[in-house]
Amino acid sequence: MDWSRGYESLDKELQQIVREAELGLRLADKLFKVWRLDGKEAWVLIHAEVQNQREDDFRERMYIYNYRILDRFRHPVISLALLGDDQRNWRPSRFAYSLWGFSLCVEFPVAKLLDFADRQPELETEPNPFAAVVLAHLKSRETKNCPEDRRNWKTRLVKSLFGRGLAAEEIRQFFRVIDWLLELSPELERQFQEEIHQFE
Repeated sequence: MDWSRGYESLDKELQQIVREAELGLRLADKLFKVWRLDGKEAWVLIHAEVQNQREDDFRERMYIYNYRILDRFRHPVISLALLGDDQRNWRPSRFAYSLWGFSLCVEFPVAKLLDFADRQPELETEPNPFAAVVLAHLKSRETKNCPEDRRNWKTRLVKSLFGRGLAAEEIRQFFRVIDWLLELSPELERQFQEEIHQFE
């Protein structure tokens, strides 16, 4: 992709497609228009759903969204899946069926956040701020029954944003995601806020 040309978010268009497909509103799904290095447009559908459990219709939904976007915009569509569930072996990456000589097959790349569980030290030192988001997701699952550990990790991850060379607005955006992933009780949230305020 040619990042020098930026990107265009098409979330409104995607939500219209979702409504038409009658598959339910999925706020984490994103649709972007980007440009390839050869100057051509590319349409990218990214399913960034942090799922807590297996969904049997996920493969079919990926196909339906992909086809409806292709049908609406008449550009090639790349569908990507980001899985945040706890089942190591659940890796839906293909939707296919065949009947009476007709066959259909759609394959899509999958990123499984659980695959990063053994790479936590690397995620902490990685300059890319999305590494902090992946680590926040992993810690949200790991600390769901350990509130004090969750507060410590939330503090640690938010502080790490300041060391990644981000602009103030970028820090705020990533902070919101981490804040949402690592929700705390009111008392622990107060302690967290005080510590971050002192750190700032």
